[in-house]
Amino acid sequence: MLVVGIDPGTAITGFGIIRQTTSDQLEAIAYGVINTEPNLSFEKRLDRLYCQLETLLQRHRPESAAVEQLFFQKNVKTALSVGQSRGVALLALARANLPVAEYSPMQVKQAVVGYGGADKNQVQQMVRVILDLPDIPRPDDAADALAVAICHLHHLRYARLVNNSDHQV
Repeated sequence: MLVVGIDPGTAITGFGIIRQTTSDQLEAIAYGVINTEPNLSFEKRLDRLYCQLETLLQRHRPESAAVEQLFFQKNVKTALSVGQSRGVALLALARANLPVAEYSPMQVKQAVVGYGGADKNQVQQMVRVILDLPDIPRPDDAADALAVAICHLHHLRYARLVNNSDHQV
């Protein structure tokens, strides 16, 4: 299964596309960030984000998607702009007819590291190990998006195991 993970932001949105192989291994297919220029108007930045996400989804054709939920921010202006970017990402995923799951930062850390209070470095190191990458993915937003995708595949795998065991009773 091919999954895209999104770490939304206005200036930088991280994306990570991973595949679960037939042997249940996870491999990174593509990852990186979508940058929007600060000199653009906010609506143009959102438009650029949408168009780039649309292109990415058309190129890779994932089967499922996951987006990190908005973490409470002390700066209300930042929280609102990230929320709007998150909405644009959800719209792009919906327009691509993808099933979308949303995970909190704590759920992502729990799924990737095994501890919901893990720090950023621990998550990045585990992303590197799980995906058998030579280095930690950079920038941080790309590593975060890969972590969201890993979390989603772990949840899908668990749901499949539970459903299969329910039918065997």
